[in-house]
Amino acid sequence: MHRYANPLRFQRIADALLPWIAVALLVLTPIGLYQALVLAPPDYQQGEAARIMYVHVPAAWLATFTYALIAVASAIALVWRHPLAEVAARAAAPVGAAFTAIALITGSVWGKPMWGTWWVWDARLTSVLILFFLYLGYIALHDAFEDPARGARAASILALVGAVNLPIIKFSVDWWNTLHQPSSILRLDGPTIAPSMLWPLLTMVLVFKLYLALVLILRMRGQLAERRIHNLRASGAGG
Repeated sequence: MHRYANPLRFQRIADALLPWIAVALLVLTPIGLYQALVLAPPDYQQGEAARIMYVHVPAAWLATFTYALIAVASAIALVWRHPLAEVAARAAAPVGAAFTAIALITGSVWGKPMWGTWWVWDARLTSVLILFFLYLGYIALHDAFEDPARGARAASILALVGAVNLPIIKFSVDWWNTLHQPSSILRLDGPTIAPSMLWPLLTMVLVFKLYLALVLILRMRGQLAERRIHNLRASGAGG
């Protein structure tokens, strides 16, 4: 793991991966949108309104996936002092917050015609809203201290504590009576969604993951560049 702690080695790997990720994203985005908006049939109950799930579900999945990534990176930063782990966690936080906001907004838009209300305080919606606040708290803590190291440590601790919310989000539809339907894809007995709707959904999930990878690499490169500039200025001022 420490082999990749060197920023220069990370830069070489990022430079090699970035073009491939960008090309895959440019190719798969129109394919996924065409499958979701044109090829996929309307739902037999929800009609055309069900097409919003091709944005809502990937955003919700990536919201929890990104936070899990932040929690793992925070643990690595706290325990092993991995220099790139904290950079990765901080770079991923705004992207995860955006995914969570998209999931909440599209869920409300979807819920109005389906449930007759924009919002209900059920377990799934409330736990996702808490996830959004955890993202905001993590981002705010980084800038709440004059010492960047203290801010990074406080934010990492918050990320680890907030990870308790992830299984609550996942299993809330099984533990409590909510308006959300049970899982129809990640099931032990296999997906219950029709293949004509499943494949467009999985394509859009891949598009969202590629976007996360692309933005994460770009943001990490930007943060490392800022650190180099800061160190150069500090050394120049000291000289």
